[in-house]
Amino acid sequence: MSDTEAPVAVGTLQEVLAALSDPVRLEMVRRMHAAAGPAPCARLYDGVSKSTASHHFKILREAGVTERSVIGGQTHQELRLDDVEERYPGVLRSILSVS
Repeated sequence: MSDTEAPVAVGTLQEVLAALSDPVRLEMVRRMHAAAGPAPCARLYDGVSKSTASHHFKILREAGVTERSVIGGQTHQELRLDDVEERYPGVLRSILSVS
């Protein structure tokens, strides 16, 4: 069973780029992209505390880059690639393609 929050609208280009400007958040987004679907939060970060990771997830979610869901009692994050690409064509894919 899945419990998904309604995603917020994709933010302004400035908000999206600001959310992706932090190296920890960018790595989280890369891992979500690689997962190609909802991924458990713990698989999306290392090297930071759980509370710090929660803060980063919140920034990504508020910018409309990700959405959160609960699957089997566990919180998952998912990249909203199609939504971001629809609003800003090529931006997120370009960022993700850079190593």
